[in-house]
Amino acid sequence: MSNIQSIKQRFGIIGNSPALENALGTAIRVAATDLTVLITGESGVGKEVFSKIIHSLSARKHNSFIAVNCGAIPEGTINSELFGHKKGAFTGATGDRKGYFETVNGGTIFLDEIGEMPLETQAFLLRVLESGEFIPVGSSETKTTDVRIVAATNVDLQEKIKAGKFREDLFYRLSTVPIQVPALRERQDDIFLLFRKFTVDFAEKYRTSPIRLDEKARLLLENYTWPGNIRELKNVAEQISVLTEERLISAEDFVRLVPTILKRNLPAVASNGHSAPMEEREIMYKFLYDMKNDLSDLKALVFELIRTNDLNVPDVKHLKQLQPGMPVVDRRSNYEDFNRRAEEPTIDINDSSPIILENTTEVREPEVVEESLSLEDMEREMIQKALKKHKNRRKDAALELGISERTLYRKIKQYKMI
Repeated sequence: MSNIQSIKQRFGIIGNSPALENALGTAIRVAATDLTVLITGESGVGKEVFSKIIHSLSARKHNSFIAVNCGAIPEGTINSELFGHKKGAFTGATGDRKGYFETVNGGTIFLDEIGEMPLETQAFLLRVLESGEFIPVGSSETKTTDVRIVAATNVDLQEKIKAGKFREDLFYRLSTVPIQVPALRERQDDIFLLFRKFTVDFAEKYRTSPIRLDEKARLLLENYTWPGNIRELKNVAEQISVLTEERLISAEDFVRLVPTILKRNLPAVASNGHSAPMEEREIMYKFLYDMKNDLSDLKALVFELIRTNDLNVPDVKHLKQLQPGMPVVDRRSNYEDFNRRAEEPTIDINDSSPIILENTTEVREPEVVEESLSLEDMEREMIQKALKKHKNRRKDAALELGISERTLYRKIKQYKMI
């Protein structure tokens, strides 16, 4: 663990999520070998940093390292860039040129966006991986190289194989050791740590004090999906640091400066019919969302009863002025019916049977419902219900609640339910 922490400090990696530390641990262990590594993950998660970690901890660390973006090199010139060419091999080849596999001999080549590499080039790369041999463009001379290859992709190479756009044999040669770098939305606890680091860096750069977020603004930050991952988070931190004079950012300021921050799509339903994975805080969002629907249904029911039975009620403006604890007039003998839960059978408003009303104006104190409004109590109750429903099967209960099984286990320990 201490080794991982020192690597984080050395390469400026922020975060403590298990998925991130697992990826770092794999990179550290494989670095001492010459095995080919395939790094997968979405754009902006920092795959190139992992390639540099592997090179810097390897026996090749004193030799060259080069990062090549396969998607940024035109198809007509990528063979020349990688393997070199002879004079006159094509139009514009006015002299011999050494490719990366020759100039970086003994070092490491990082091939980013490997999924965009043309099929012809893939065949040449496969030969390098199998025998260490390559032929420059326009030459008949076979050359050898001792280069370690670390590749990366943000696309599903298996789908590329099915579409005939990537060689299956090359895929298995590249993925000797796979490393999956987690997306930022899978590292929710790390989001604020990264944001704070970026704002401190930009404060030093622009010679201002670092910006801070209030509680609601922080919730917006942590519950955004961050499709651009760390790159997008860094851009947002710089944008806010530059565009506002305020150093304490409210949720309203955050939305004004970054309107897309509200795109959280809650609650959501996955295609398999289960609730989409949500972090523990979103249990509360789900609970409050359901509560809002129940209250809306109850409100509609009460107004319909008033309308169909021609009941006399105070003016709406007067109702809004009533303060908690003020006495109210009870005009029904079965007052308790108004406290029924939303899931119980709904009253049939088309029923023609009469409603019995008391002919009295007796003033009573309102009934006090002894019910806890603590969010923690609500969360505990929801977890207990889910566990009871699924007979203590934590995996099924976690799916029901829309959280990870690890989060559910932590909550069970927190509330001493085991």
